[in-house]
Amino acid sequence: MIDPLSRVHSNAKIGKNVKIGPFCMIHDDVEIGSGTVLHSHVTIMEGGRIGKDCILFPGSVISAIPQDLKFKGERTTVEIGDRTMVRECATINRGTEYSGKTVVGKDCLIMAYSHIAHDCLIGDFCILLNSVALAGHIEIGDYVTISGLSAVHQFCRIGSYSFVAGGSLVRMDVPPYVRVAREPLAYMGVNSVRLERLGYSQNEINEVQNIYRVIYQGNHNMNKAIDKLENTFKKTEELTMIIDFFRSTTRGVLR
Repeated sequence: MIDPLSRVHSNAKIGKNVKIGPFCMIHDDVEIGSGTVLHSHVTIMEGGRIGKDCILFPGSVISAIPQDLKFKGERTTVEIGDRTMVRECATINRGTEYSGKTVVGKDCLIMAYSHIAHDCLIGDFCILLNSVALAGHIEIGDYVTISGLSAVHQFCRIGSYSFVAGGSLVRMDVPPYVRVAREPLAYMGVNSVRLERLGYSQNEINEVQNIYRVIYQGNHNMNKAIDKLENTFKKTEELTMIIDFFRSTTRGVLR
């Protein structure tokens, strides 16, 4: 179901029941999964890999070359998971030789005018609100929400289940399960509303809150806080995720 006013390269791989509206441009070396819908004026350039049942809105540009002067034309990709929606005029650039790909997970919502730069790795069930700007090499976990007009510095990480308030400037890593806001960006508590909606029990949420009380309100430096958590708290999936995140930071975690 390809509108005659669109151009689809003969080497592009188009799945079953794909709908391509008018004035779309599908370049060479593109793959589109079954059931995906492209509204009018969508551009998918070389290296685009679109999953099943995705929806791409007018003006979105997928897999343009990176805005990186070190890029020398290497063969790289953008990979978008199943059921992800990309709204109007959002742009997702393909990777560089650093990682070879930019990845957006499944069931994500990328709202209008957002930009995802080269080599970003975004998990599943994430929401980027209007005009969010991600620089290169950013890693985002699952179930993350970044509110509108926020910007994230290159090489930052945002942990799973976290929430970034609108208009934020993210310059350091944001740990899992938290809400962050203000300028400069600061910890504002646990993202309890999202956790409740995802089925976390009140006891599990309280445990996450107790963990962050040690980190942010315990008058310890970061290493001592993590040591205390390892030695005194019950080993849970949430505790392990938080400790691993703090242990592996390279840019530092916001305080």
